Amino acid sequence: MPLIAPTFEMVVPSFMMPQIVVPYSQVSGAFELTADGGPRVLLGEDDYAVYLPRLDMRSRMAAGQALPGQMELPSPEIVANMISAPTYRQQVAFTYDRDDIAAAARYNFSLDAAMRLACQQTHAQYARLALLYGYNPANGEGFLNATGATAVNLPPDSNGNTTISTYDNGQLAFYLLTQMLQIKNRTYNLGIGRRFVFCGPQETLGPMAYNVVQLVQFQRAGAGTASTVGTVNQVADDNGDTVMWVYDDTLKGKGAGGTDAIIIAMPEVATPSTPRLNTNKFAQLQPNLEACMLQLTDMVAPMEITSPLPRGGTDVLTRMRVTSGWAIRPEALTILSAAA
Repeated sequence: MPLIAPTFEMVVPSFMMPQIVVPYSQVSGAFELTADGGPRVLLGEDDYAVYLPRLDMRSRMAAGQALPGQMELPSPEIVANMISAPTYRQQVAFTYDRDDIAAAARYNFSLDAAMRLACQQTHAQYARLALLYGYNPANGEGFLNATGATAVNLPPDSNGNTTISTYDNGQLAFYLLTQMLQIKNRTYNLGIGRRFVFCGPQETLGPMAYNVVQLVQFQRAGAGTASTVGTVNQVADDNGDTVMWVYDDTLKGKGAGGTDAIIIAMPEVATPSTPRLNTNKFAQLQPNLEACMLQLTDMVAPMEITSPLPRGGTDVLTRMRVTSGWAIRPEALTILSAAA
């Protein structure tokens, strides 16, 4: 039943407030983990899978002071293969009649508007779950299950502390910066400013923004100290990077051994280049996809299909097609397990 609106008694004279107290849910920042900061609307309504060509190149050559005597020279080898991801259709429906509309009006809200917003939120929540955990986790779907992603545990600090609440604030900042450095190493993007996203539960990431790093470890220009987040942001900015700190409480308890999971990602990669002899020249082949983390949908917002029902009822079906989170370059993804 889509609406529970019991009758009530009122004292007359009385005054009814025109506003409504509505529930607040966390606005997940998990979609910032994807390239462009959100799902890409590329699918057709009936596309059951997504395919993406991938090339691998191995260089070979012959060299010598004299011309080689053999008639056949080695050549670079290009190997093409195809990677793919399944798509899933999400559907949510609601029905109502004139009595339901009247019951909602007594509580001073539009049932039609409320149910449409509820359906849109439901689609977004399940798309978020698909992004992080996948519709079928056993198949490697979702960022937390991505094959090839780097998984690390927060090591003890110099005092033996292993939880975020007790960890040395400065050492925590330097450890997170090390994870960013390692992602740049794995993607060969050192020296190029990139966008990084840290996504984790509020109880884990929140304290990093409201602590203070000791003055002897980090000092900003003009004196004063920064938080762990401030230290990471400042050092990243010195290297041309931007860092986003976003929250998703579904990551609580999803790390190794029941700890919290913190996802560190570089959603897009850049193509390093040089005007002279370029040892990365093959990467200039077009069309080149520079995204590292993807989720695809068939539309920006779920489609609504309204149908009449017998005896004056109305049925509204909402639907959209979505992929799970797809780490096409898993070397740009690190999953950090840490206890709050």
